[in-house]
Amino acid sequence: PPAPVPPPPGPDMALRRLLLVAAALAAAAGPAVAFYLPGLAPVNFCEAGKEKPECKSGIELFVNRLDSVESVLPYEYTAFDFCQAEGKKRPSENLGQVLFGERIEPSPYRFTFNKQETCKSVCTKTYDTTKPEDKQKLDFLKKSMLLNYQHHWIVDNMPVTWCYDVEDGQRFCNPGFPIGCYITEDGRPKDACVINSEFHEKDTFYIFNHVDIKIYYHVVENEALGARLVAAKLEPKSYKHTHPDNPDCSGVPMDISNKASGEVKIAYTYSVSFHEEKSIRWASRWDYILESMPHTHIQWFSIMNSLVIVLFLSGMVAMIMLRTLHKDIARYNQMDSTEDAQEEFGWKLVHGDIFRPPRKGMLLSVFLGSGTQILIMTFVTLFFACLGFLSPANRGALMTCAVVLWVLLGTPAGYVAARFYKSFGGEKWKTNVLLTSFLCPGIVFADFFIMNLILWGEGSSAAIPFGTLVAILALWFCISVPLTFIGAYFGFKKNAIEHPVRTNQIPRQIPEQSFYTKPLPGIIMGGILPFGCIFIQLFFILNSIWSHQMYYMFGFLFLVFIILVITCSEATILLCYFHLCAEDYHWQWRSFLTSGFTAVYFLIYAIHYFFSKLQITGTASTILYFGYTMIMVLIFFLFTG
Repeated sequence: PPAPVPPPPGPDMALRRLLLVAAALAAAAGPAVAFYLPGLAPVNFCEAGKEKPECKSGIELFVNRLDSVESVLPYEYTAFDFCQAEGKKRPSENLGQVLFGERIEPSPYRFTFNKQETCKSVCTKTYDTTKPEDKQKLDFLKKSMLLNYQHHWIVDNMPVTWCYDVEDGQRFCNPGFPIGCYITEDGRPKDACVINSEFHEKDTFYIFNHVDIKIYYHVVENEALGARLVAAKLEPKSYKHTHPDNPDCSGVPMDISNKASGEVKIAYTYSVSFHEEKSIRWASRWDYILESMPHTHIQWFSIMNSLVIVLFLSGMVAMIMLRTLHKDIARYNQMDSTEDAQEEFGWKLVHGDIFRPPRKGMLLSVFLGSGTQILIMTFVTLFFACLGFLSPANRGALMTCAVVLWVLLGTPAGYVAARFYKSFGGEKWKTNVLLTSFLCPGIVFADFFIMNLILWGEGSSAAIPFGTLVAILALWFCISVPLTFIGAYFGFKKNAIEHPVRTNQIPRQIPEQSFYTKPLPGIIMGGILPFGCIFIQLFFILNSIWSHQMYYMFGFLFLVFIILVITCSEATILLCYFHLCAEDYHWQWRSFLTSGFTAVYFLIYAIHYFFSKLQITGTASTILYFGYTMIMVLIFFLFTG
């Protein structure tokens, strides 16, 4: 990873501010009520024998799904043959976590606060390669090491990180660590095998069956409360334990030859140590992970780049609005006084046709309704994310927030679609409402359902359980659709939008157009500027989705979102003015598609990203990547249009 830089005042600052507000409120409310943000209350720990109701000694380690940069398919911890936790129930998950395929489960690793353990055995797994089911388990383990699948462990809602040195003496903290690694047939170490010179056998897998965990804690000023955990770091190691019942964590690494036959024994062990860390506060305990995340300075560059585009466009629009229109109007007013009105040219000529209803007005009104719904949803979600409510510490909150908002925003969608459809002179209002409720969501759901079938067939943890699918359908049919109907009812009840000029009976003939006022070149040009504003942010967002990096720069994203909205509007106004001057009055669809074409550039960029940045292998992963990309492209098209 590239050299890290200090983090921006991102959600963490916001989180601190929120915690300060919470503390102030709690103090104001007195001892009777304690006020905390949902899911962000600190947990206090104390040593065994000193437990109190507000402070416990047992520290639980949870395991999340395992994922890989080389595959889109995440798998649950239980899909692998690791040590399992017996008879403990799983923590409940919210909608966002289920949709993103997070599966958090209890693990067999348990610690007592401030109690050191060295080389403690967890369990031993034995594989007899002559038995088909044992061979299958071992092959799955090998395949996942080959694809560099990563564990994600959680202690006290904090990711357990693996920190290692990269170039320039910087440290990178990865919120996951690999299952193992592979040395190729020509003796080349892949992925994590470079960390140890003892990994040198050709065509061999090395499994990380031992972890050294260091837990850092901060003693609360008020001694009575105990301590709070501020970081958990680990180092994966590989040992071939000669006496699995009495392991000593020394000796040669645990190698599994690719051609191995007979019996393979893997003993899993761990060591844990506790260290007091006075400098880190509980509220800023995520900082060290975010600090090691790469390049924030590019973000400022991208914002400046976008702002320049916006200023340029605003200048153009202002110039046209003030100077050119002013001149045009002055010229037309002079003509009224003289009798040479026959010589008219420019946009004045199309006043009798400008409000002629567009072809396929039904579809356009449905797109406008769905687009409004997505626009408001994005705005509100990003606004909450900026306030720090949807930080990475609140797992799955971002997705849950977006889905719930989308469901609740059926009313504006129905209203906007109905209002435009009525002004286009449409009569089939029932069809309009049904299409607004079902067309775009239906396409997204169908795509999502097909992707889900592939995930389910591959046995991945990202496959949505049947119950969740039913719940999503219930949200759509029982809440979103009725709200859309209510919106449409009010939209159709209002009078149609009044046009300032009458439409002529006979449509005017459109003169021969020059190359750049023809529909297609204009639309293709219109998408370039908005895309120029966002492509650097797109890189970070795609990284966070496909390369499993944390995304936390919501402040930047909100700014870019506002810039994108302005750029789309201004680019469309400019191009609309040019083709009205060329006496082409078909402006409705063109204005939607001019900025909507940004989505096509988004698709091209996603394809470029897939081939240049990702190392994804396998047919299922490729289909999934493009399936999910198409959902994003459709949503983006409606939003920009």
